[in-house]
Amino acid sequence: RDLHSFPTRRSSDLQLGGVGLAKTSENYYNRYKNKGIKLHVYNWGEYMALGSEGHINIIKEFEKKTGIKVIYSNFDNNESMYSKVKSNANSYDLIIPSDYMVSRMINEGLLKPINFKNIPNYKYIDKNLKNPSYDRKGLYSVPYAFGITALVYNKKFIKKKPDSWKILWDKKYKNKILMFKNSRDAFAISESILGIDLNSSREKDLKRAEKFLMKQKPVVQSYVQDQIFDKMEGNEAAVAPCYVGDGFVMMQTNKNLDIALPKETKNLFVDAMVIPKNAKQKIAAEMFINFLNEPHIAAENISYIMYSTPNTAAKKLLPENQKLNPMLYPDEKILKSCTAFTALSKKGNLTMDRLWAQLMLPGNNRSSKIILFFVIVILFLFYLRAKIKRKKILKKLRT
Repeated sequence: RDLHSFPTRRSSDLQLGGVGLAKTSENYYNRYKNKGIKLHVYNWGEYMALGSEGHINIIKEFEKKTGIKVIYSNFDNNESMYSKVKSNANSYDLIIPSDYMVSRMINEGLLKPINFKNIPNYKYIDKNLKNPSYDRKGLYSVPYAFGITALVYNKKFIKKKPDSWKILWDKKYKNKILMFKNSRDAFAISESILGIDLNSSREKDLKRAEKFLMKQKPVVQSYVQDQIFDKMEGNEAAVAPCYVGDGFVMMQTNKNLDIALPKETKNLFVDAMVIPKNAKQKIAAEMFINFLNEPHIAAENISYIMYSTPNTAAKKLLPENQKLNPMLYPDEKILKSCTAFTALSKKGNLTMDRLWAQLMLPGNNRSSKIILFFVIVILFLFYLRAKIKRKKILKKLRT
C-alpha cells in the first residue's frame, strides 16, 4: 500500500504551518463565557474529531474557548434522527442530517433560518456548495462534509476487485454481505441496478426496488450503519456498501480491506448543519458552526473523519494524499456517474417507509406472512378454547 497516495487520518500530516486555532475575534467567542449555556448537538457516530489518534478534541476546544457546555449525542441514520426531532422528544440546538433530509425538514417547517451574520467563516464555504438543490435559497444550512457511496471489500474473501453493486446479491458470499440499515441508501442501490431514478417517488418504482431488496435478504448477514466498522475491520464480512470516508478509515485498521467504485449510479451526498425549530440556543449553535469552519479546526476535523471538506481554506491545509484523492474529491468522470438525493414527495416517503418496515420484518416477506397467519390461527384457537371453558364453568355454577 503506497501511503503517499493512500489518504491517512494522521494529524501530523496536516500542513498547518503558522495557522492559529481560530481566526475569528476573541470577543466573538467570549460573549457567553460564565453564563452556564448548554448546547445540544446531534450528529452521526464517528463523525467528529474528539481527541483520538493525535487529533484535537473539537468539543473540548470549543468549550474552552467559549465557556459553552456541549451535550453531544449520536444517531446512526437520517430516518431515526428525523423521527426524534419531529416528535419533540428531545430538544437539540444543532443537527447534521443529509441533503435530502434537510430538504424534507425545510418543507415540513422543522428548521429555523440561520443568521449568517453570526457565521463570518461562511466565507470559506465553496461557492459551488452554496444555495444547493436541497436548500435553494441557502437560508437553513451550512455544508459540513460531502462524499460518495462505494463498496468496501475484504481481499481475503474477494480476490477480484468488484465493479458492481450486484456483488451485494451474490450467493457466493452468503452471510458475508452487509447492507445499509437505512431506507434511502438501500433503496438507491437497488434502484441503481434496476435503472430506476434514485429520486423517484412513484409507488411502482419503489415496489420494484423493494422486491429486489427482498431477493437480497437471504444472503445478507446483517443490516448495519456504525456497526460496519467492527464487522469489516474484524474480518467478519466480505463486502458492504459504505460512504467513501468510512471506507478509508476502515482500511487503516485492516490491511485486507479496499474500496471499489461500482459502475452503476452512486450517491453524491452532502451532510449539512441545521438548527431545529425548537432549538433553545440558536446563537450558540451558529457560533459552533462558525468554530467548525475555522480553517484549522475544519482541517483537523475532515482529516479525522476522512470525508471531503466544503471549506476551501481547510482543504489547502490537507496533505496531498487527501486533497488529491479522486474518491474524496471526485473528478468529472466519477461525478458523471453520481446522483444527489432530493426530497421524495410526501406519498413517496410514506410508501418507502412502509416498504422498508415490511422488508425489515424477520425472514422474507412470504414466510413472515405465513408465520403471522399461523400465529393468528393459534391465538384464535386459544380464544375459542377459553370461551368454551368459560361457558362450561358458568353452566356448572348455574346448576
